[in-house]
Amino acid sequence: MKKVLFLSAVLAFASCKKEVSESTDQTTEAYSEGESAKAKTPEALGKEIFEGRGNCTSCHQPDQKVIGPSIKEIAKIYKDKKGDIPTFLKGNADPIVDPSQFSVMQTNFGVTKAMSDEELKAIETYIYSHLSN
Repeated sequence: MKKVLFLSAVLAFASCKKEVSESTDQTTEAYSEGESAKAKTPEALGKEIFEGRGNCTSCHQPDQKVIGPSIKEIAKIYKDKKGDIPTFLKGNADPIVDPSQFSVMQTNFGVTKAMSDEELKAIETYIYSHLSN
């Protein structure tokens, strides 16, 4: 009898654990879909990454130099020199805006190198959106 009760308890626990796991996965999927829905345009996705996990705002502000150059300055120089922001963020291009700050920027390449091409292009789109502001 004890074996039957023990087995029933184990099965009940395993069943509950599976249900919790499945509902957690569904919540995560719904959250992910919700996040994607928020970032409908490349510019919006770029802004979300720039201000969020990219942590770019700790050094770059729209209109003023903080640690690194302003977003407007980056946009203007990259446009004028026909630079490629995603290539730079992958660590495959020399700095063209403020080479003196390059060593500081290199510490962030771990984050940007892990980003997809789509995410890097979105950051570029967001940066260029500051040209008309």
